[in-house]
Amino acid sequence: MARNTTYNFDEYLNWRQNVDYYADDLFLQKVTKYFAKDDFEKIDHAARKLSKLASYRWRDIADTIAQPHNRIFMQHYDGHNHRIDRIVRPKELEEMEKEVFGQGLFSSKTLPWERLVKLILIYQNGEAGIACPLVCTEGLVALLEKYHDHPELEKILHHCKEGTGGEFAIGAQYLSEIQGGSDVAANDLEAIEDGDHWLLYGKKFFCSATHADYVVITARPEGTEHVGLFVMPSWIDKKNEKRNEYTIDRIKWKMGTAELPTAEITFNGAIAYKTGPIERGIANVVGIVLTHSRLTVGLSAAAAMIRAAREATQYAQFRTAFGFPINQFPLLKRQLNEINHHAQRTLAGAFKIYQMFQSLPGGLKGGLVTDEDIEIQKERFRVRILIMLQKIVASWDATDILRKAISVFGGHGVMEDFSSLPRLFRDMMINELWEGPRNVLLTQMYRDIQRASSWYPVGDFIHDLLYNAGNQSINEIAASFTECLQSNFIYPGQENEYLCNMWENACHNLLHEFQNCALHEVEDAQVVSSLRK
Repeated sequence: MARNTTYNFDEYLNWRQNVDYYADDLFLQKVTKYFAKDDFEKIDHAARKLSKLASYRWRDIADTIAQPHNRIFMQHYDGHNHRIDRIVRPKELEEMEKEVFGQGLFSSKTLPWERLVKLILIYQNGEAGIACPLVCTEGLVALLEKYHDHPELEKILHHCKEGTGGEFAIGAQYLSEIQGGSDVAANDLEAIEDGDHWLLYGKKFFCSATHADYVVITARPEGTEHVGLFVMPSWIDKKNEKRNEYTIDRIKWKMGTAELPTAEITFNGAIAYKTGPIERGIANVVGIVLTHSRLTVGLSAAAAMIRAAREATQYAQFRTAFGFPINQFPLLKRQLNEINHHAQRTLAGAFKIYQMFQSLPGGLKGGLVTDEDIEIQKERFRVRILIMLQKIVASWDATDILRKAISVFGGHGVMEDFSSLPRLFRDMMINELWEGPRNVLLTQMYRDIQRASSWYPVGDFIHDLLYNAGNQSINEIAASFTECLQSNFIYPGQENEYLCNMWENACHNLLHEFQNCALHEVEDAQVVSSLRK
């Protein structure tokens, strides 16, 4: 008997080291071809090019910067006692950030489906200090495309969207305060008008992407009950590290997205620019900015599940136990089937929602009712609800699927120097809370669907969403929704645990059935023959 084992993981590790996120994923190619249609050839070429970075260089950087000794930290003063509030991040992260943003993902030169596929590839590396800034920048661009009636806002839009001097700016969003959290209407940050700009005073409690160049920020103008929406430059003089009259009080210590700086900030007269009507501040931050963020939660959840499914499936082919490859054991085989099914239907569903989102005439609009044709209004409502549904369900599914994928590796699965999946799991835990925790969105959807029922009966709404589902599924989900909507159990003093459980389950069932519809639509398409590795 050998004293020293010769067993190693090299076969599996060699495969993992050389896998290409796009070229080796025929299902992602199939989904892309189906939805991109005539633009597929151009998008396929661009995706293959970016995948060479995402699959290798950016993947390795994401793993490197996640190591404990590379944690970000604050340097509040320089050696001459000047307050600088420098966020110290790994050099590798700064290099990757410049390369990712240098792709010009939000440029007018980048096709929408090209951007979507590239984001899916980037998100397979987890948050990595990149995902949050990307979606915050996308939301900032979308907001300023609608409201840019100030010369500074024009400059900011160009800097973020098309780049200035070859450099692309990074956006962030500061909404939450200690007393309100997701209740943005409870904001106390004060905005005082000062000529053609505004000055901000007060505190924000959750400020992610704190290193960003520009910030979408909510504040209450003095003397009004409304919460307005503003854009704030982070710097007065970036080269000399002079911030825009605010201090970074501390960097938060989070269980996930640890590579991303999230801070508590005090504002003492920071210059900002009003973005849109003051009275539309909350409607615009929810209808435009948070909509993009919630869409991204669905995309990043799909990306994480795709990677988890790929790596768990391959490992189960490699690893043997009791004389058999472990993927031959029925219980594990069933588990792998579930992991892969969830990953594929979440990806297909995310693409379908994005297709519906892109088809909205006139882009995003806040509120439930518009002055449009009733069919357009219904279409807009379906997208509104789907984005919230996908946010809570896909983020929930992602943690569950990642946990199951990790278990395929046994004890090795929780070793963070063995696999990236524990890091992705922690990132997905943050996604469950980011941009509205599940109970907030479950309540919002209940109120929206109940209010819209006078012009969009719930049965019709369910039927329209589940466009190729069987009648039994449609009727069962519609019945659950109808029963729940007949009560006001979501409000304090109206507790009903049975209806609470029914509503949560019905929402999950609706999104899953919608994802299955999208998956069946893609699977039935005849696009396989033109795909290649």
